[in-house]
Amino acid sequence: MSAAEAAAPGDDVVDARGLRCPLPVIRLAAAARDRAPGSRLTVWSTDPAARLDVPAWARMRGHRVVDEHELPGDDAAWAITVRLGP
Repeated sequence: MSAAEAAAPGDDVVDARGLRCPLPVIRLAAAARDRAPGSRLTVWSTDPAARLDVPAWARMRGHRVVDEHELPGDDAAWAITVRLGP
């Protein structure tokens, strides 16, 4: 399975691989800005801090992390999916 296949159909992907804290969260927040509640965004990140920062950002904004897994074929990258709420 490729990295592109790791996101669920209909999910938008923010590719933040290679970016360090706080850039993965900043890119995710920018992508979420104009999305409707119920939308799902997946951020791909190689920064270990993103596994803590993304869920913290989601809680503060009323969103919910619905999935987190290693990207296939890349043991240093994670896919974190957030469902935008109210």
